[in-house]
Amino acid sequence: MTYVVTDNCIACKYTDCVEVCPVDCFYEGENTLVIHPDECIDCGVCEPECPADAIRPDTEPGMDEWVEFNRKYSELWPVITQKKDPMPDAEKYDGETGKLEKYFSEKPGAGD
Repeated sequence: MTYVVTDNCIACKYTDCVEVCPVDCFYEGENTLVIHPDECIDCGVCEPECPADAIRPDTEPGMDEWVEFNRKYSELWPVITQKKDPMPDAEKYDGETGKLEKYFSEKPGAGD
């Protein structure tokens, strides 16, 4: 099992989760985060820290596409280990559906 970041992180990018990760497996894109599925140790401490409820275990239905999404971008983006401010309108976008198609950016974030 691993944990993955889903589309509710897009345009929010809360980083509360990265501070508690014991193995630094979060990677930062311009407007979202991902978890490297091969680096995640399945401890689960990040899941309750996410204000947007965007972190899910890969054992839930429909998570296969998110495992591959997280894998792809974690190999392209820089690691992030320190909490940063969320996106400017994070609260506005939290819970919105269809964010992958509407807002996702493939550009990397700054990382640490």
